[in-house]
Amino acid sequence: MSNDKLQQAVLSNDRLEVTDSPRLRLDKNQSFGRTLRKNLFDGWKNIFLTIVTAVFSILVISQVVNFVLSNSWDVVYIHLRLLMIGQYPLEELWRIWFALYYASFMIGATWGLWKGAAKAVGLTFGTVYLIFAVIPWTTLNTSLNLAACITLIAAGFVIGHKIEKIKVAVLILWALYIPLTLGLIMGFGGLIDPVLSRYWGGWLLTVILASVSIVGCFPLGILLALGRRSSLPVVKYFCIGYIELIRGMPLIMVLFIGQLLIPLFLGGSTGMDNVTRAMIAYTFFAAAYLAEDVRGGLQSIPTGQFEAAQALGLNKIKTTFFIILPQALKAVIPAMVGLFITILKDTSLVAIIGLADFLGTARRISNNPEFLGRYLELYIFVAAFYFVFCYLMAYVSRYLERSLSTDNR
Repeated sequence: MSNDKLQQAVLSNDRLEVTDSPRLRLDKNQSFGRTLRKNLFDGWKNIFLTIVTAVFSILVISQVVNFVLSNSWDVVYIHLRLLMIGQYPLEELWRIWFALYYASFMIGATWGLWKGAAKAVGLTFGTVYLIFAVIPWTTLNTSLNLAACITLIAAGFVIGHKIEKIKVAVLILWALYIPLTLGLIMGFGGLIDPVLSRYWGGWLLTVILASVSIVGCFPLGILLALGRRSSLPVVKYFCIGYIELIRGMPLIMVLFIGQLLIPLFLGGSTGMDNVTRAMIAYTFFAAAYLAEDVRGGLQSIPTGQFEAAQALGLNKIKTTFFIILPQALKAVIPAMVGLFITILKDTSLVAIIGLADFLGTARRISNNPEFLGRYLELYIFVAAFYFVFCYLMAYVSRYLERSLSTDNR
C-alpha cells in the first residue's frame, strides 16, 4: 500500500497541472439564501466586510448612474463615426461592414461548433451590436447593418450546431481572416482601390494594430523562447541579446525607432507607411516579452516528460512541438493573455507618433473649442470599450485554463 501511494506521489509530481482559482459555487442541497449567509455573513468579520462593500458599491453605482443620466452625450454621438473608424471614406464603408459580417458569422459558427467560451464572445458582440443599433443617434443604415451582424451570429450558430463537418473549414477561415480583411480594408492587387492608412483611425486602427501585433508576436515569441534554450551558441546568444535589448527599452522608444531611425538608416525611403512601421514595432516588442513567458512555461515542465518522450523514440523536434510546447503554452495562458491585453491598451501610444487611434481621437475631439470641458464623457466611452474587450479576453483565458486542466476531465 505504501508503494502504491509513493508511486502516485511521483506521478503527481511529474505531471503539470493548471488549476482554476476558487469560485463561489451554489450547493444544490441548500437554498440560495442559506448559501448566501454561509459565504457572506458567516462571522462578524464577513458581516462587516459585506456591509462596507455593499455601501461602497451602492454609492459608486449611484454616482455613475446619476452621471450617465444627467449629462449630455452629444459630444460622443456627434463624433461617433470619427471615434469608430476615423476618416475612412464613406463610399468605402462596405469593406468594414464586410469584415464585421465575416467576423460575426465566424463567431456564431465557432459558438455552435465548440460552445464554451465562444458563447461569451458571441453574446458580447451581439450585445454591443444591439446597443449601437437601438440608440437614438444611430442612422437607419447603420442599424440595419448591425441587425445583419446579429442575424449572422445566429445563423452561424445554427449552422455550426447542425453541421459538425465544417470544423476544418471554420479553422481555415479563421486563419485567413486577418490577411483577407486587412487586404480588403487597405486595398490589394489593383482590384480594389487602396485606402491610405492616414485615413484609418479610432477603434478601427486600434483593433488592426492590436490584432496584427498579437498574431505576429505569437510565433516569433515561441521561436525566440526555443532559440534561447538552444544548444547552438550563435542561436542562443542572438536570442538572448535580442530579448534583453528589447526588454531594456521602453515601448515608445521602439516606436520612435520604427518611425524615424529605420528610414534614416535605409536612406530615407522604406516603402512602408506609418501604420505598417507601428505594427512591426509592436510585434517585435511584444515578441520579446512573450518569449520570456513561454520560456518560463518550458522551464516548468518536469524532466520526466523529456525522459518519457525519449523512451518512446521521439526526436527533439517531435518532443518539443508535440510533448513539451503544448504543456508549456497551457501553463502560461494567463501570462500570455495578460500580454495581449497590454498590447491592446498600449496601442494608445501611437498618438505620440501622429496616428489617431481610439484614445488619440477622443483627445483630439476634446481639444475642439466647441466641446471644451467635455472630455469626461469621451473618456468614459473609451474606457467602457476597452474594458468590455479586455474583460472578454480575460474571460476566454479563464475558460481555456479550466477546459485544458486535466482535473476537469
